[in-house]
Amino acid sequence: SRPHPQTVVGAGKVQDIALAAQTLGANLIVFDRDLSPAQTRNLEQRIGLRVVDRTEVILDIFAQRAQSQAGKLQVELAQLAYQLPRLTGRGQAMSRLGGGIGTRGPGETKLETERRTIQRRLTRLQKEVNQLQSHRSRMRQQRQKQEVPTVAIVGYTNAGKSTLINALTNATVYTADQLFATLDPTTRRLVIDNEDGTRAMLLLTDTVGFIHELPPALIDAFRATLEEVTEADGLLHLVDLSHPAWQHQIKAVEEIIGEMEITPGPTLLAFNKLDQVESETLELAKSLYPDAVYVAARERIGFETLRQRLLALV
Repeated sequence: SRPHPQTVVGAGKVQDIALAAQTLGANLIVFDRDLSPAQTRNLEQRIGLRVVDRTEVILDIFAQRAQSQAGKLQVELAQLAYQLPRLTGRGQAMSRLGGGIGTRGPGETKLETERRTIQRRLTRLQKEVNQLQSHRSRMRQQRQKQEVPTVAIVGYTNAGKSTLINALTNATVYTADQLFATLDPTTRRLVIDNEDGTRAMLLLTDTVGFIHELPPALIDAFRATLEEVTEADGLLHLVDLSHPAWQHQIKAVEEIIGEMEITPGPTLLAFNKLDQVESETLELAKSLYPDAVYVAARERIGFETLRQRLLALV
């Protein structure tokens, strides 16, 4: 059925949610979808609790995970871009303060001031993000001059990308068993010994984890980060095969990559957490993706095959 234009769900369901929240003693309602400012306001009025949507939750997680100045900058840009159109909705009751016809109520003045403040901050942040983009672009150009091929590791959030890059390159990229542990792209050198005794070199770039229906505000704010993907010579798409929704996650990542303005280079699919997978799941993956590589990053299983396939990729 089509979502209700005013409240997403019907009046009966809104009552059910309000009752369930009251029974549980909840102080927050979360919708696993995006809500318009008007829908958020209508739901809050009818339920009597604060309502947040999927994008706001993701932005909040990003804000908690941001470590570097660049990461914090991009998250704040995304948060403000999200908040700006919602100021009207949340502040509409205030705008009616002050009474008579033709007068400007104190609430309305406050709302306009807030909006202008956010708009100025947005402009300044966008300028800083553009500078970050230019800096990253210069760094990539310098790497390209060295003629060392670059492979960007992409994948659904928490697929094990940082663990893999650490194990392959003996680096110390931050890892954690949590969503969006990595927000900043990190590049590490991978040296591979060839069978003839020579050595080959690759650069591996760890990137921000993807998620189903990544909010547009985040895609825009993290454009400088996502460009590491489109500018790479090849992609290593890492999948957590132990996750029940691994097929859905593959599709979600492919959709995001497909929507990028620049088409990325060739892609190698690698299934991770091989040591945590039942044989039926492994057989299914092998039948669906016969050209994929299978590894266990934490246990360093399957690395020799992966190294050779990465060399062949670029």
